[in-house]
Amino acid sequence: MKRPKIALFDLDGTLADYDGQLLKDLQRIASEHEPPPTLYSDIPYLEARRHVITSQVGWFLHLQKFKLGWDVLEIAKEIGYSISVLTKGPSTKHIAWSEKVEWCNKHLADYIDGVTIAHDKGMVYGALLVDDWPDYIESWLKHRPRGLVIMPANDLNASFSHPSVVRYDGSNIEEVRQRMIERFNAP
Repeated sequence: MKRPKIALFDLDGTLADYDGQLLKDLQRIASEHEPPPTLYSDIPYLEARRHVITSQVGWFLHLQKFKLGWDVLEIAKEIGYSISVLTKGPSTKHIAWSEKVEWCNKHLADYIDGVTIAHDKGMVYGALLVDDWPDYIESWLKHRPRGLVIMPANDLNASFSHPSVVRYDGSNIEEVRQRMIERFNAP
């Protein structure tokens, strides 16, 4: 029996709109006298606010679906990949672990075969990774020279480039589909 080809999908910023909700929440508590918030800017007060916002019980449960990730998910299902969620477990927000699993059960029950919460995504096997975060992608590719990554586009990953990565911005769905089929059919 042939082993299934596994597609690993990140949750935050890939299937769930973490950045969109975080930006809305940051804007909601911003002073009218400060500039619009910028995500991942290493500005201490914004990082502190991000931590407070994402530490709220229920915050992860209410994230909306992120279209770019769902486009890729539909293609993976159509091709025949065995689909699993691979998400990072925040080291200081343990409630987020269970909320992420609940989110998957609510939105992904018809798509996924499992959920893995890890601190190091590079340790998890798959033929395909769908993730938006460059550091996690590099860690995963270090152990998978034949692996393929589909990267949902965002401002943070705009300059990232790697021969095994296809950055998906909504306009190149056929390129994404073709590369996913090639990876699925590879030995």
